[in-house]
Amino acid sequence: MAREYGKVTPSILEKLTEALGKNRVLADEASMEPYSWDETGKNFAVMPEVVVRPGSTEEVQAVMAIAQRHHIPVTMSAARSGVAGGAVPLRRGIVITTEKMNRIIEIDEINRTATVEPGVITNDLCKVVAERGFLYAGSPMSTLTSTVGGNVATNAGGAKGIRYGSTRAHVLGLEAILPGGEVIRLGGKIRKGTWGYDLKDLIIGSEGTLAVVTKIIVNLEPLPGRTADLLVPFASIDEAVLATSKILSLGVSLISCEYLDQPSVLLTSRYVNYAYPFQERAGAFLLVQVEGASEEDLERDCDRVGNLCYDQGAMEVFVADNRSDSADIWSVRQNYAEALRVRDPYFVSGDVLVPLSEVPAIVKAIGERAEKYDLECVICGHIGEGNMHPDIFKPDGMSVKEWEVYAEKFFADLIRVAVDLGGIGSGEHGVGFVKKPFLIETKGRVEMALMERVKGAFDPDWILNPGKIVDDHIQEEGTP
Repeated sequence: MAREYGKVTPSILEKLTEALGKNRVLADEASMEPYSWDETGKNFAVMPEVVVRPGSTEEVQAVMAIAQRHHIPVTMSAARSGVAGGAVPLRRGIVITTEKMNRIIEIDEINRTATVEPGVITNDLCKVVAERGFLYAGSPMSTLTSTVGGNVATNAGGAKGIRYGSTRAHVLGLEAILPGGEVIRLGGKIRKGTWGYDLKDLIIGSEGTLAVVTKIIVNLEPLPGRTADLLVPFASIDEAVLATSKILSLGVSLISCEYLDQPSVLLTSRYVNYAYPFQERAGAFLLVQVEGASEEDLERDCDRVGNLCYDQGAMEVFVADNRSDSADIWSVRQNYAEALRVRDPYFVSGDVLVPLSEVPAIVKAIGERAEKYDLECVICGHIGEGNMHPDIFKPDGMSVKEWEVYAEKFFADLIRVAVDLGGIGSGEHGVGFVKKPFLIETKGRVEMALMERVKGAFDPDWILNPGKIVDDHIQEEGTP
């Protein structure tokens, strides 16, 4: 049985306006429409009843107190660049957008931390800390559009994940608001601890279902030293995977190891107007970034990586000679999603995570299922982590509603294969509501029950982002 939620009445609108000011409350349909969907697609849109734009922790507290008192669902919204429907307000109610909470509060050079509000664009943080000689390594591929708060919500990863890990590895502290308006402060400018249950790590990746994050303390790394970018075309994915596994065991300082298949390169190269060598002949491409303590070390390690790739069947090894060449090589990977969106605004993106040894099997399964469903499909991924991203295009003549169901069937098949191979249905995109049925299907009953109890402990009335990750149902008497 579905839970019943309160509605946003004129009286509640008045209370929200009193708390935030008239310009921070959007209630007309035209203004609210952009907040009704995310990159999952407009076919999944649900119109909220009101959108609020708080500018401080105190204003978020005020909104949450009103929401809790009247049992109104609350959905968090940042850049809305997610592809699992995490920012779609399924139960309508209040959308809280963090776009006004976009301050970089502090760069602490002694403790090597940055304290930011959740609406800070990831690339803005990267640029500011780089000017101080630091690297924020938790940035995903969507660094130009995503926010730090959105990255925290999904535990986002990126090209540097093979070296530095996903967002969770870089979040040291959080300030968050619970339903009702209570503030909790978790972690801090410290990098270890055994001091009770780690509630901070529970909130990271919870997609706004447990608390509303209002401040984030992130770890800063030293800027990498000398780096070089290698582009390596292979005839097949099997050769690329074997080369990747051996590169990882080589003992060189590796920052990135990314994968693109031929269809994705052909599509994106047209969009950025830059062609990869061998792109008409190669079936798979590796983008490898190597770091060296000195020019001599970097040259030696690039030679080691290059020779290893040749041993595994590389058609050629191209080393970028300057920053311009590096930017060109990476432009194809970094503009991948935008190129797909130009090709088809209704394309559906997914990600599955498998052990590295199973990457050829999951790529084969993607191809087989694309053929089974008669779909055009392209693939990229963080191959060093076994995190592959299949993206499919809507067939001509298929309605948007039909496509929604059809695409879900494709990914349901694929997620089952990933689980059978020892993997999971998402490495970084999140669960949202799009992948929720597959999460429930592949998780054990005991584990799902524990997750529901965690949700209930943080959010007893289930008003935070309801319908995501776990079901917002009420167990009827007599049912198991």
